[in-house]
Amino acid sequence: MFGKTGRVWLAELVLPADEQLTVDGCLRQIDFLDGEIAALDRALAAQSLGSQEILRLLTVPGVAVNTAACFMAAVGDIRRFSSAKKLVGYLGLDPRVRQSGNADARHGHISKQGSALARAMLGEAAWSVAKTPGPLKAFFERVRARKGPQVAATATARKLACLFWSMLTRGEDYAYARASMTRHKIRQLELACGAPSQKGKKGIAGNRSPALREQERQLARQAESAYPPNDRRLEGHRAGPSGCGCDTGARIFRALEGQGRAADQSPHGLHFASSVTRTHRQPPTHAAQGREHLTFIRP
Repeated sequence: MFGKTGRVWLAELVLPADEQLTVDGCLRQIDFLDGEIAALDRALAAQSLGSQEILRLLTVPGVAVNTAACFMAAVGDIRRFSSAKKLVGYLGLDPRVRQSGNADARHGHISKQGSALARAMLGEAAWSVAKTPGPLKAFFERVRARKGPQVAATATARKLACLFWSMLTRGEDYAYARASMTRHKIRQLELACGAPSQKGKKGIAGNRSPALREQERQLARQAESAYPPNDRRLEGHRAGPSGCGCDTGARIFRALEGQGRAADQSPHGLHFASSVTRTHRQPPTHAAQGREHLTFIRP
């Protein structure tokens, strides 16, 4: 929207009559468009507050309401897709594969099929999550170290699509969600819908205490540092042309499982917990690894 300072500056200019009429007309058009945008924002906020799927996607740090709403508008019922791979193909984030006869397959650029707007929004969200501490940022940094920032952003957008599919099909919030950040997003939607402002009252927008917010950031950094970009354990698992060899959520979970115990001694009692209970010391099966996820809990 056009800033109030700029509008006041233009309105106070002393101009010839013809130029003044032009400026006044432009200002009226700006006011009209600002009103239309505000009306659309209110409608979008009301729709988002009534959608459990959009609110669930907002638990991912770095994902805004525009990205979540655009994704749901393009995808519709997530049950239409039996796997995350089919959703990625529907959004056009899968690489093109070219092969002739017995020659090796060549993987090229993404297919760019489906909704261009949803794909663009996921790409913008990828740059946002790359600045927020957490496993997604660590994934972005690993890919960027090998193939550059543009390829890393596209790979992170694909990762977000797979993450969204898992969250919606399982009916679970993001495992590394930051409660204060999520509450702030929801509060912004409430204000856009016309909720009364309660500025100065603590806890309304989720900023419960500086100590708790800092602890959430520390836990997110802990998850990010599980697999740093220069980790030697990744030397033998470099990604191929199709992205094979990248770290999975199960590998990140195993690295984090032992590190999260130190947080149990925090005065707030916030710590990582697994939904899988292990009764033996043998490594979990591949099926069990797929069901593992981390959540923030309060004892």
